[in-house]
Amino acid sequence: MTTRTLASLHPAVRDDIADLVTRRPVPGAGLDQVDPFLFLNHHGPQTYPPGNNGLPFGPHPHRGFETVTFILEGNLAHHDTGGGESIVEAGGVQWMTAGKGLTHAELSPESFKRSGGPLEILQLWVNLPARLKMTDPNYIPVTREDIPAVDLAPGVTMCRETPLSAGFLRLRLLGFLKIPHTIPRSRCIAAS
Repeated sequence: MTTRTLASLHPAVRDDIADLVTRRPVPGAGLDQVDPFLFLNHHGPQTYPPGNNGLPFGPHPHRGFETVTFILEGNLAHHDTGGGESIVEAGGVQWMTAGKGLTHAELSPESFKRSGGPLEILQLWVNLPARLKMTDPNYIPVTREDIPAVDLAPGVTMCRETPLSAGFLRLRLLGFLKIPHTIPRSRCIAAS
């Protein structure tokens, strides 16, 4: 088993967008990029009151990368010029390939603006390799129910968490953090 050592810590920068609490670990001080990851925002957690304005992400363009958005609490309405449209609820994920370019909006549904409620979202931007930068745009909404639990090794499961943590994907390690199993490099999320 290979042992890896944590080389450094990079704190997230607080960078609120309108009334949306936002922390951004990438890019940040001393950490411009972690290839292929260009950007990571953590919005919330916070509770919006009834009669709020919702998320401030009206129509804006993207090109050459993908966005992967985890809705931990609340919901998110998506619409793009490639025909993608949905409302993703807590525990769901939306995966958008901008490719050769599109314009999209990520807003709060009218019901959320009217009633308010908790909101927490993680959004990751993933750089596309040069050969795929001009690919056709695509949008895939994934519901919490569509995310399976998968046993990776004895005591290691990739799963939907309990409703208390709103369905965020994570590795659940039972017992100690040492895994008595070799996970193939092709299945690693990040490796050096």
